[in-house]
Amino acid sequence: MSRPISEIPSGQVLSVRIEADPPARLDKALSRDVPEQASLSRTRLARLISEGQVRRGTEVLSDPKARVAEGDLIEITLPEAVAVETQAEEIPLDIVFEDDEMVIVNKPAGMVVHPAPGSPGGTLVNALLAHCGDSLSGIGGEKRPGIVHRIDKETSGLLVVAKSDRAHHALAAQFEKHTAERAYLALCHGVPDPADPRLRGIRGASFEPGGVLKLQTQLGRHRSDRQKQAVYFDQGRHAVTRARLLKRIGTPPALALVECRLETGRTHQIRVHMAHAGHALVGDPVYGGRRKASVKALGAAAAAAVDAFPRQALHAAVLGVTHPVSGELLRFEAPLPADMQALLDVLPES
Repeated sequence: MSRPISEIPSGQVLSVRIEADPPARLDKALSRDVPEQASLSRTRLARLISEGQVRRGTEVLSDPKARVAEGDLIEITLPEAVAVETQAEEIPLDIVFEDDEMVIVNKPAGMVVHPAPGSPGGTLVNALLAHCGDSLSGIGGEKRPGIVHRIDKETSGLLVVAKSDRAHHALAAQFEKHTAERAYLALCHGVPDPADPRLRGIRGASFEPGGVLKLQTQLGRHRSDRQKQAVYFDQGRHAVTRARLLKRIGTPPALALVECRLETGRTHQIRVHMAHAGHALVGDPVYGGRRKASVKALGAAAAAAVDAFPRQALHAAVLGVTHPVSGELLRFEAPLPADMQALLDVLPES
């Protein structure tokens, strides 16, 4: 290898020696033998091959099925990262942490993470393109922030974004292996109490030591409403949420503040799981139905404030990751946003 992998930037050449007993195909051999530190995904390698950026001596290898042999020296040209079409927008951001590899953002409710047909601008990605500028070294050959995980538009709180390919790979692996720490604060209808016999009769629900409610199901798209997710036990993706009761609210208790921890990170996971358990989140227009707050338990003013809350009362309060380069354990906390705190302030103690 011509130099340490960590020192090979875009626009340079990466030399890879094919090791013993290689797969017959070029793409599979490179996927095996390119050092992990180079942070070249299979998709990126396939694109580089098709673009004619892979050579063996003077021979351009543009066919992913090309034969390779032990000892072949393969050179991969890493083009300069190109600018993306998404527009940079000067939108204020609450940056909790930032260095050359990643940025931790406390996202406000109402902000979409990534541009989509219904939200082409005003997103977190638009804002990060402006904020990060030339500090983005490129994700998959493009100068863009690497979205490692997402939180819903109307959910507030912490998320980590990669600024380099190697950071993106390392952080994504943590989320895939469920080693990243994620804790959310949520205000829900009812109280997830271990003494409630109803909860013990719900499929997929159980209690762990300390009265922690464990919800273990599969999640997939709703059969009739493609914008929603639904609980299944015969299809979909494995999903586990744990909910710990922090505070009972009302007399008798009608609401609860809970801490939800994700073992997996599926779309709408907390919202779907809590609704499945009969404890839909306050303000959730999709999974909360038309559930009204109890005037008797909360008082007229507090009940009205609950019913008027304009979004799901969910906040990503804790995020813990291992730094993708230094290996340092990092843990961040974000206080409740003003709207959730104001709602809690008007609610009566139990």
